[in-house]
Amino acid sequence: MVAHRNPARATPGSFSLTQFVPLTVQRAVESGLPPSRPLPMSMEEARQRGWDALDVVFVTGDAYVDHPSFAMAILGRVLEACGFRVGILAQPDWHTCAPWKTFGRPRLFFAVSAGNMDSMINHYTANRKVRNDDAYSPGGRIGLRPDRATLAYCQRAREAYRGVPIIAGGVEASLRRLAHYDYWSDTVRRSILLDSKADLVVYGMGESAIVEIARRLRDGESLEKLRDMRGVAYALGAAESQTLATGLADDSFVTLPSFEEVKADKLKFAEATRRIHLETNAYNARGLVQLHDRQAVVCNPPPLPESKQNMDFFYDLPYTRKPHPSYKEPIPAYEVVKDSITIMRGCFGGCTYCSITTHQGRIIQSRSKDSILGEVLRIAASPDSKGIVSDIGGPTANMYEMRCVRPEIEAICRRLSCVFPTVCPLLGTDHSALIDVMREARRQEGIRKVFVASGVRMDLARLSPEYMHELTTDHVGGHLKVAQEHTDDTTLAVMKRPAPSTFQDFDRKFRTESAKAGKKQFLIPYFISAHPGSNVNSMIDLALFLKRNGYKPEQVQDFIPAPFDIAACMYHTGLDPMTLKPVHVAKGMRDRKTQRALMQFFKPENYFTVRRALLDSGRADLIGEGCDCLIPATPPKEAIEARRRRATFEVQSGDYVHSRRRMPQGGYRPHRPSSRRRPRSAPPGDTP
Repeated sequence: MVAHRNPARATPGSFSLTQFVPLTVQRAVESGLPPSRPLPMSMEEARQRGWDALDVVFVTGDAYVDHPSFAMAILGRVLEACGFRVGILAQPDWHTCAPWKTFGRPRLFFAVSAGNMDSMINHYTANRKVRNDDAYSPGGRIGLRPDRATLAYCQRAREAYRGVPIIAGGVEASLRRLAHYDYWSDTVRRSILLDSKADLVVYGMGESAIVEIARRLRDGESLEKLRDMRGVAYALGAAESQTLATGLADDSFVTLPSFEEVKADKLKFAEATRRIHLETNAYNARGLVQLHDRQAVVCNPPPLPESKQNMDFFYDLPYTRKPHPSYKEPIPAYEVVKDSITIMRGCFGGCTYCSITTHQGRIIQSRSKDSILGEVLRIAASPDSKGIVSDIGGPTANMYEMRCVRPEIEAICRRLSCVFPTVCPLLGTDHSALIDVMREARRQEGIRKVFVASGVRMDLARLSPEYMHELTTDHVGGHLKVAQEHTDDTTLAVMKRPAPSTFQDFDRKFRTESAKAGKKQFLIPYFISAHPGSNVNSMIDLALFLKRNGYKPEQVQDFIPAPFDIAACMYHTGLDPMTLKPVHVAKGMRDRKTQRALMQFFKPENYFTVRRALLDSGRADLIGEGCDCLIPATPPKEAIEARRRRATFEVQSGDYVHSRRRMPQGGYRPHRPSSRRRPRSAPPGDTP
């Protein structure tokens, strides 16, 4: 039975985690507690703390970095502050359950996460090639976590200690909590709850949820009682599912098309996606129910936004801000964020290719200025500090303290984006609180520079001349990265991104303010290739834009359909789930590579791909020596050499179509049982 079908809809800010924190810890944090030891990664370290057993064991696919930018650190520290004994099992060998016995049997539960990224995105490129490095592993080494890590970790936890509750969370579990399209297998997969056999999935940001779970399990409540919590998903048995199906008479839950329906019918998949994304506003969202055969997967409404008091509590805890001392190699992801400061979470942009809104929520949750400045001072006081804050931001650089100015409207709004197609007139876009934080941060003793490296939301920034002045004068290190994503109106509309005129206006104001400050600074726009809605012609227009503005992107972001995203639904179904209108999708690998090559038309190795695309599109006028020409009429020597090297590599690596190494049955053509050649005169489909 479902314990409670309508999770309590508390008012925002009514719940504070600090009520569960021992008074001694609260006073220590408030007085600026010096960095403590990292959470234990071995039983020996646990005994040094006087612990003979642990309450919670975190299993994560990332190396353990005791920094609030890493999920296991912030969750573990929050639990520790609330009086629980916590250990970290980072990147365990999943081939055996022995590592899961490192700390003995946990008193309360295993907390399982694939890491800060979905493990499949972490492992594979958009072309489904194995990545050469893993930014979340020591030395950037690959192979330290399995594919679909949540499944393997949950199964090993169950094998190690039967009966211990398993709580899955993190990005991978959050985005796969219901039936979803999986790009790497090109199939619709069922809920991760059923494949992992986790007892609960905590989706979204889980600090408050994990403390509530630990507290209630410690107090003797059963797992079934926890089903009344917001922000959790769980699976029911066949009998419970039948009871649930006959009892959903009110409007507190929405029934989605079943797994079998969305797997067989793309229209049903699009319909399910639409219903899911209309239930993402924590203030009015209903629960979701989806049948998988005779089992129901139940997803309770999202968690309410965290209060400012809770946000301060999370980030003021005594992190060492360093990797665990057992690591001897640098961890690339840590090197990027070690001197950064998160000032807010959430995003109301609603971009269809981005998972931030669905994971962190679209209501902005901000820290107080005092909390932020306290972290600035901790960075300045660090022995290895250079007096530089590398980034002060979050999912975006300039949504701090922004929200709807009409709470009664916000409570009923189901709009997926507050800034598309235009900025909502009820959205508070005042940058003054952010400007105050930026000014105070750079004035702190020991601080020489505070940079903004998070993505600046251009459609908001250009509304505030004062913010543009502060940004360009004191917070840009010569280059500012902005997410323009494309130049085609149709593609941008599919993405829910602002029109090209927004970038042009922002660029003009950025240059003007930089000139006033006596600085020569440049924008570096990000673009995505092969996103739904984008075709070869629109990419040619993008290439022309790059040529005319002197941009030569060295790195190209290829579109990867992440589970749960609206853009992933478009890729799979060819439909916009919100309108059910057809959307062009570049699915073939040749089309995807062509779009990527057009963004880097200036590279010799892309010459022949670009030439073919231009000729096929009737744009031979862009081949030659004219101002707008993308490539010369005669292939450069480097292009010919690159083609020769590629052909040689394909033959040697077995990628050439005639290579017998690619044919498991030894045939001349793949999938043919016979090794004999087919006679030239035989009609297609005939077998000699």
